[in-house]
Amino acid sequence: MTPSNDRFRELRQLLRSYEVTGYVFDDTEDRSGAALNAYLRQAAIEPTRAAEAAAEIEDLLETGLFSDEIADDVDLLPHIHPPHGKTVEGCLAVIGGHLRQFLVEPAAPPRTPPQTTWEWKERFPELSHLLGAYFHQDFSLEYSSHREALDDYISDASEGDLRQLAGEIREFLSLNESDQLLKKSAATLGLSILPPKSVRLRQWLADVREIVLHQTAG
Repeated sequence: MTPSNDRFRELRQLLRSYEVTGYVFDDTEDRSGAALNAYLRQAAIEPTRAAEAAAEIEDLLETGLFSDEIADDVDLLPHIHPPHGKTVEGCLAVIGGHLRQFLVEPAAPPRTPPQTTWEWKERFPELSHLLGAYFHQDFSLEYSSHREALDDYISDASEGDLRQLAGEIREFLSLNESDQLLKKSAATLGLSILPPKSVRLRQWLADVREIVLHQTAG
C-alpha cells in the first residue's frame, strides 16, 4: 500500500528505469548509464521531475536509508544493486549529482524514439494504458470487436485523457517511421493482438485517433 504522502514517488519512478540493467547500478560520477539516460531524456520533456527526484534523494540520504521514519517508503522503492565496493547510498548520491547537473544545463526534449521499455511507457502513458489494458492477450475473452474495446476505454476516460491520447498517437506514429518499428513499439506498449482484419496497424491507430478526437469535439 502506498503511503498517503508518497514521500519518494518520483524517485520510485526513476529507479524503475533501472529495469533495463536488471536493477544493476551502471552510472559513474563522470557518466550516466543506460537507465539514468532514459530518465533524463524523459526529464527533458518534464524538467520538474528531475528537481523532484533530486530533492527526494537528498531527503532520503539526510534521513538515512535505514531510518525507521522512512522504512515503509523505502520498502516501496525498487532495489538497485551497487557495484562491488559501493553502497546504495553512494549510488543514489551519484544519481543526485547527475540530476543536479541536468538542472543546471537542461537538455532539449528528445526527437528520437525511446530506447527502453520504461522510456516508451513513460513517454506514452495514455497510449500504453489503452493498448495494455484493452488490447491485451485476453482481448477475445472480454470483447467481440476492437471498437467495443475502444468504446469501453472511452466510457471511462476524461476529456483530458482523450486529448492526451490523441496527441500521443500523433507523436507515436511520427517517431515510428517504418511499419516494422511501429509493430515492435506498439508491442512494447502492451499491444498483444493484431489490428482489425484487413487494416494496417498504422491506419488503425490513425483511425483510433480520429474517433477519440471526435469524442472530444462532441
